[in-house]
Amino acid sequence: MENRLRLRELGMKIGRFDTGELNGLTDVPGVKVGHHTLSYDLEAGKTVRTGVTAILPHGGNLFQEKVLGSVHVINGFGKTVGSIQLQELGTIESPIMLTNTLSVPAVAEGTLRYLLDQNSDIGESTGTVNVLVGECNDGYLNDIRGLHVRPEHAYRAIQSATAGAVAEGCVGAGTGMSCMGYKGGIGTSSRVAPFAEHIYTVGALIVSNFGEERDLLLPGRGRTAVADHTPPPTQTPDGSIMIVIATDAPVNERQLYRMAKRATFGLARTGSYAAHGSGDIVIAFSTAHRIPHYPDRLTRPCAYLVEDGEAISRLFEMTVEAVEEAIWNSLCKATTTIGNQGRIKRAIEYDLFLSNLAHP
Repeated sequence: MENRLRLRELGMKIGRFDTGELNGLTDVPGVKVGHHTLSYDLEAGKTVRTGVTAILPHGGNLFQEKVLGSVHVINGFGKTVGSIQLQELGTIESPIMLTNTLSVPAVAEGTLRYLLDQNSDIGESTGTVNVLVGECNDGYLNDIRGLHVRPEHAYRAIQSATAGAVAEGCVGAGTGMSCMGYKGGIGTSSRVAPFAEHIYTVGALIVSNFGEERDLLLPGRGRTAVADHTPPPTQTPDGSIMIVIATDAPVNERQLYRMAKRATFGLARTGSYAAHGSGDIVIAFSTAHRIPHYPDRLTRPCAYLVEDGEAISRLFEMTVEAVEEAIWNSLCKATTTIGNQGRIKRAIEYDLFLSNLAHP
């Protein structure tokens, strides 16, 4: 596979904050990411270009040790599972799973099986478990009606999760995605900044599958005319984006909701206007506190970041920067893909970015 470059490797920098060592979601200590990719050809011009991505807020038992989280819906044309309970209770107790639209049930089942294997008490001596699964429609390049993602693929994605550098582009849930007229996919980025005596990290991981070529807002220059290309044989759907935000800053679920809302600005900076059929969903979590499933006391002492304006605003800005760069990385790392019925999504040309460097 072609070794594509990330945005910063092209000499472009987004925002004013530094990145973490890996410039990815896994710069947040303890967070793990895994992919399972399905890419092969079938008969009669059909192709499988899809997969599963798993995000683990920590490597322990997530059901027994939950993390605080929140969800924000930018545009609700989506089929995310588990968001209602997350919004109500403010805790995440499963891996955050990403896949294609029609594979949500299979991925939910695989994730359930993983959690049931870990926890014999679920559904017996305690209640059930809230699984989180987000999706985008990869049906332009993938034989989405074939339901090729199976529960075991979700299980494998979880088992493969590591704290190292995150694979980007045409992997996992991003394998068949399209973005801004080009090949989209998985992208990630991070920001680090000092807060008094502490240094906190904000990371973003996205699945980009939105927009048209005419919407593209190149970093540093704004909307730039791009060459005309032969239109695809069929109109692609409006698309979607799944955005996952992680931080180690001690923020509560309400503050996480505020951070999740700011992801909207990072998305908008790339050219998205959240079209009618674009499901744009943000899930945010903090690793600073673990919430036991079986509390041993009536009250739980937790310290949270003060909202004096400057500190929380810094987290907001870090979120915006990380989301925007994650989207550009998803485009920069994706490779030209031939998909279902011979449809093609080409990789974005680096010259578009390099011309911006030449004309600041």
